[in-house]
Amino acid sequence: MVSSISYSLGIGSGIDTKALIDGLADAVRAPKEAQLARREAANAAQVSALADASGAIDSFAAALSTLIAGGTLFSQPNVSDTSILTATAQPGARLGDLSAVIEVGQLARAQTLESMSLASASDPVGQGDLTLTTSRGAFTVTIDATNDSLDGLAKAINDQNSGVTASIVTQQGGARLVLKGGTGEAEAFTLGVPAGTATGLERFAFGGGATGGMTAAQTAQDAIVHLDGVEVKRSSNVIADLIDGIQIDLKRAVPGTTVSLGITRPSAAIEQAVNDFTAAYNELHAILAEATARPGAAGDDGGPLRGDLGIRELQRQLARLPSTVLSSQGGPATLAEIGVATNRDGTLSVNGARLKEMLEADPQGVEALFNPGQYSSSPLVSIMSKMGKAKPGTYQLTELVPAAGGVGATGKVDGLAMISSGTNLIAPVGSGAIGLVVKLSGSVSSATITIDSGIGGALQAIRDAVRASTGPFASAQDRLAEEAETIAEDRETLETRSETYYNQLVSSFTAMERRVSAFKATQSYLEQQIKAWNASGD
Repeated sequence: MVSSISYSLGIGSGIDTKALIDGLADAVRAPKEAQLARREAANAAQVSALADASGAIDSFAAALSTLIAGGTLFSQPNVSDTSILTATAQPGARLGDLSAVIEVGQLARAQTLESMSLASASDPVGQGDLTLTTSRGAFTVTIDATNDSLDGLAKAINDQNSGVTASIVTQQGGARLVLKGGTGEAEAFTLGVPAGTATGLERFAFGGGATGGMTAAQTAQDAIVHLDGVEVKRSSNVIADLIDGIQIDLKRAVPGTTVSLGITRPSAAIEQAVNDFTAAYNELHAILAEATARPGAAGDDGGPLRGDLGIRELQRQLARLPSTVLSSQGGPATLAEIGVATNRDGTLSVNGARLKEMLEADPQGVEALFNPGQYSSSPLVSIMSKMGKAKPGTYQLTELVPAAGGVGATGKVDGLAMISSGTNLIAPVGSGAIGLVVKLSGSVSSATITIDSGIGGALQAIRDAVRASTGPFASAQDRLAEEAETIAEDRETLETRSETYYNQLVSSFTAMERRVSAFKATQSYLEQQIKAWNASGD
């Protein structure tokens, strides 16, 4: 800025020039500064309110998902003796009225073989070929000069990926080869050598009439259980296809002892969950209502997000929650049917009497509203994908052909060819059913797959829609960020223009002071001359 002592003191004119310039500059700048400050405050308030709304819907969805994932809203099987077996409900299962009696006569186990003891794992075992025969086929295990040791034999067997695992057990007396197959009678295996083998490899033969070879420490066998008196065999101690929707884990065999299975309904937990959901919904509703409030009669400016399209869309979708179809398998389909009502102000309330009535009349149906489920219309089409992998909806499977003769299964989902993987079919990229995997167990030409979201899935879908990268929240955030940049640019422009105007005033008033000083010098000179003239006339 231009500055001088005379300008600062107003020596020429006698005016407080600096104060006058400051006043003029402030008078021009103040209205624009106030307008920018209002815009900055409004932008900051909108950013803060949007963050609050975003955090509120995140918290609401996360809390509900955590509650559902905790399993407290699922009916669970109860077992009279958990030392013999345990039972758990599979995700999405509707258990109905469970009542069964199970006797565990035998546990499934894997075949285990052990060899004679050698001095160490590096001792030679003999060279030649062994034939390992398992449920997967026959595998040739070759021992030559490069791997002629107990360690080499174990590695050669493991490299076959035959389903048999080899390991070395070292004890004080030496080292032994231990082989273990898969669980179940069908996973039994043999290890043979050519007739007449005398290289030492014959010490590791087993089965097929071999003598002097490995010893069976444990034979392969299936689990044997009696369900309501009917004998059933399974190759594993984890059984998921004995009772629909229940996984049974066998712990020990106690022939002659029966275990009773029943069901425990989470009625009290669901009743509490409905009330907790309503309270959380109303808190979220209050946050959004405050953020979008209209200007009041008292002159307040209203909520910072009034008119925001993203928040309006969120409010519309949330308002539809009580009437959203959450279950398609019979019984109550919406929250409104179990007593959750929308009040005139948009909040929710619970008709406790109606809720209790529905819990008593159809506890399974009420439970389904909170827990997601997936269902196939055909027992020959099983859903293999985990709950949540495919979006809620109804999907039509057509032109189904099961795997046969080495050719994988084929079929279409909603008209699109599915990806074949043995007996499984996978929904392709671009399909609305992406994430869905089904298994064909027999001849069936078509089936309908239904995936119900439950209230947690419905709320999460709303959250994902408004929070998507192309959704209304993201658009609002981008708009506010651009607006903040514009305000910053406008402030920078204001600073530049204000400085320029201030400098112009300084220059103008400095020039004025100089001219006034020159005029005063001329005045002083003329006054002196006049005095001199007057004196000479006297």
